[in-house]
Amino acid sequence: MEKHELDIGLVHAFLSTQTAWAKGISRDIVERSIEHSLCFGGYLGDQQVAFARVTTDRATFAYLADVFVLPEHRGKGYSKRLMEAVMACPDLQGLRRFMLATSDAHTLYQLFGFNRPTRPETLMERYHPDVYTDAAGLAAINGTS
Repeated sequence: MEKHELDIGLVHAFLSTQTAWAKGISRDIVERSIEHSLCFGGYLGDQQVAFARVTTDRATFAYLADVFVLPEHRGKGYSKRLMEAVMACPDLQGLRRFMLATSDAHTLYQLFGFNRPTRPETLMERYHPDVYTDAAGLAAINGTS
């Protein structure tokens, strides 16, 4: 997928207003995340209706993020087709670990071999759910803290 084909405005609008995980995210951060990731778009003609982003070293690890299908296009198999494209990507073959976080799409991702962590006690995270909307998070993003 060529990144210049992505509808950045659509991706930003959806992520910043329609998701729990990126509510309030700035367009600049969306653009930077796309710049430094493998990106996948789903299209009906010229209209983008789906998106997924993978952060990876293209050798050992990948993290799937920001997956969505516009609400009016859900239930038509587009999420499966999007995931098929992600999983077929040559840069994502032979990875030791491929991770994602989901609150409601476990069944979809299980179709593609994703499961709950075998050893969750070995995983750790730094989690700042309000980083895009609280003053301290915004200051850190903007380098003004």
